[in-house]
Amino acid sequence: MPSENAIPSPAAAAARDDTVSTAGLPPLEAFRLLLEQAPLNDASDLHLSVGRRAHWRAHGELGPCDDRPWNEHDMYELAGHLLDAAHQAMFRETGSVDLGHTSPEGFRFRINFFRSLGMPALVARHLPERFASLAELMLPPELKELSYLASGLVLVTGVTGSGKSTTLATLIHEINAHMARHILTIEDPVEFVHKPLKSLVSHRELGTDTPDFALAVRAAMREDPDVILVGELRDTETMRAALTAAETGHLVFSTLHTADAVGATERFVGAFPGEEQELARHRFSLVMKAVVAQQLLPRADRRGRIPAVEILRGTPAVTNLVASGRTSQIYSAMESGTTLGMQTYDQSLAQLARDKLVAADLVRPLARNPDGFDWLMKNGGGAAGGRK
Repeated sequence: MPSENAIPSPAAAAARDDTVSTAGLPPLEAFRLLLEQAPLNDASDLHLSVGRRAHWRAHGELGPCDDRPWNEHDMYELAGHLLDAAHQAMFRETGSVDLGHTSPEGFRFRINFFRSLGMPALVARHLPERFASLAELMLPPELKELSYLASGLVLVTGVTGSGKSTTLATLIHEINAHMARHILTIEDPVEFVHKPLKSLVSHRELGTDTPDFALAVRAAMREDPDVILVGELRDTETMRAALTAAETGHLVFSTLHTADAVGATERFVGAFPGEEQELARHRFSLVMKAVVAQQLLPRADRRGRIPAVEILRGTPAVTNLVASGRTSQIYSAMESGTTLGMQTYDQSLAQLARDKLVAADLVRPLARNPDGFDWLMKNGGGAAGGRK
């Protein structure tokens, strides 16, 4: 195994001898063994597909992890064990289905079954057993304030695998641990199960407890929630329902698949028909409390990944820019709004590089303004919070 202080290259990762022997085991037993070993090897995702050995992703690196090629019979037998009748019907109809799964060892996973060239495949993502703090996740401490908002809309954005669900789970846990609230989560599937602490927590899963996000959010108005977590704003109807919930005094958390904070505002408004966009922009500007965008980067100081985070807050200046459609000016407001808890990706990247947590030559090409990144590297300043 490589040193914990080194970031393994893909070649080095592929050369590691950390495979699990599953040859000769029944498919379900082999799968359970891989699920058991995945968290012990810091693997975030397990991949199974026909004709290939199992692979898992550890610290961002993908490599083989067992000694058997999985065949079509194995995969269909595994699907028969894991999918109930409703999930099997959805898989046949759509070619993809999500479900939550808890291993016999108590590890929680989100599983997606899908078809690849007509053959069944799956990806199982490990969900941490405990709720890490913002400091443990290396997230800006300013994000803690979002858990104590009374109402409004908070979006967490980023590409798949950027840690959106983990960030939201941490914020929900903060509420659960410190305030008496009714928290209602609507997810596909339920990922993190929150045991009631100071709050009452209700989990609703698509396909099991409700047919779709929009219907569940509208129904939530009759379920006395203080906080509503919507797993994903997938369609216009869900966005409409989320706006209404935020307008009527609820604190709504959700996710969007956009790369940055400004893109999230444009994506949200752009999801509405043309004749509705002006009203949607106005409504969104009134309830938007924060947009948090994040991406995970390989660490330079030791093995692992660290988030670069962009934070947009719903200040009066930002609200005015959003309402008037002047989104191109939002970056300037973020750059100058560090005392208000805002920061751009470039400021976050520069702070990480100055702290030697990431390699400057690696993250400079990711900057929106590379020349501005160089200036931040030389002159410092600009990033909210701090990391150690």
